[in-house]
Amino acid sequence: MFFESRIFRGWYGGMMLVWLVLFVVFNSLTFLADHWYYPAIMVLGAFVAGLTPEGGGAVAFPVLSVFLDVKREMARDFSLMIQSVGMTSASIWILSRRGHHLPAYKPVLWFVPMSFAGFVAGMWALQTIPVFIIQALFLSLILTFALAYVFGDHRGERPQLTASGPADHMMLAAVLFLGGICASLFGTGADIVIYTLLVTRFRMQEKVATHISIMVMAAISILGYAYRFFWDGDISDYQIRTWLCAWPVVLFMAPFGSYVLSKLNVEWMLRGIVVLNIFQLAYFNWKNPSMEKLLWSGAFFVVLSAIFWLSLARLAKDRRRREQELSQDICEAS
Repeated sequence: MFFESRIFRGWYGGMMLVWLVLFVVFNSLTFLADHWYYPAIMVLGAFVAGLTPEGGGAVAFPVLSVFLDVKREMARDFSLMIQSVGMTSASIWILSRRGHHLPAYKPVLWFVPMSFAGFVAGMWALQTIPVFIIQALFLSLILTFALAYVFGDHRGERPQLTASGPADHMMLAAVLFLGGICASLFGTGADIVIYTLLVTRFRMQEKVATHISIMVMAAISILGYAYRFFWDGDISDYQIRTWLCAWPVVLFMAPFGSYVLSKLNVEWMLRGIVVLNIFQLAYFNWKNPSMEKLLWSGAFFVVLSAIFWLSLARLAKDRRRREQELSQDICEAS
């Protein structure tokens, strides 16, 4: 059952109580009624966050930044803020479930510092990139990833991370750092690149890799939000109030997405996410069209498609080779 864990029930009840207190102190029903679209966006966004390796920002960032013309920085911050609740809730639900092999999630302890270092570097060095380039990169990233995730033959079999030698560790460090840079630009994205590496290079089981990516993105969201609030001091009262509007939605929907992932065949839902991502990229190029937007989004789409599909194709090829070798060994033994 969804609420079978006492730990999760305690977390859920405690966080709802915290939300109620904060809402009464800092927010109002009038503000919520005027900004209803924030929780509405996160009904889908938080569900996607729990169901896939994409964070809730994969819906929140493009809808706010591209469709509603919210400033890119505010859309990024909202993604971080809302994932700090939703993906943390999903992480606690995952960790508190019976039957989970908790040692499989130990790499999260060192994944997070590496990703956060990338986040800080991105905040310092990359924030002056033109907004339309950042939007083109993000929309191309989530679309190419969704296509590869849904239609690729990339099922790993290892229940936990097995990294051997300096080459593996250097690759992990580089990708984790890159994921943090993505989070500094979009408020999400670290989960996508980490998941891809885990299922391709390290052939991890999809659900375990998804859970690890959720936990890492939850931690980066908390740390990123804290960085923006305490170090930069750029989080406004308005942003906090919009965050409180969507808080109870993501608190439930993100772990509910993880629950659905554990119980159902979700292929049709994933195909729906692909359609949504195609529409978002098409709308981005249709709205205020320009040759620059088309060229950047096209270039990002081609490069990222090649990266994802080549990585996943190599995994599928290695798996088929191992299956053939196993079949041959069985035939020879008999």
